[in-house]
Amino acid sequence: MPIAISVIISLILVTATVLLHYELLQFAAGLPDRLTYPKRSRILIVLAVVLAAHVLEAGLYAVAYYLMQTHLGLGTLSGHLEGGTLDYFYFSIATYTTLGMGDLHPVGVLRLVAGIESLNGLVLIGWSASFTYLTMEEFWGMKRDAPSTKAET
Repeated sequence: MPIAISVIISLILVTATVLLHYELLQFAAGLPDRLTYPKRSRILIVLAVVLAAHVLEAGLYAVAYYLMQTHLGLGTLSGHLEGGTLDYFYFSIATYTTLGMGDLHPVGVLRLVAGIESLNGLVLIGWSASFTYLTMEEFWGMKRDAPSTKAET
């Protein structure tokens, strides 16, 4: 039963983070047109929104780890803990980014959620990278007409 609960929690977290990411990127996509700041400032603001999205998403996982350990008894974080809630966020951000420092590690079914977080973070970071590229391409006016494949007749 604990595995089923962790799978359900993982699915809820993936759904929540994808929806949050979509909404924040949608918001960020419209920012350059709405802001009257200089161009450099506008793109920095867009990038700040993208970074905030990732921090919030890792925060959702951190809350889940805390609740899974303290209220649901579905595993623990082990290792060099400092004993505060920052441990959960630190572990989550290291897992989300697939950095995996190794000083903290999940025990029990928290391992399943941590593995899903790594996959989820990898996909969302890739999404942000492509979004940033497309935003910068549009921002710098780099869009070029595709070369014609039809022969002139």
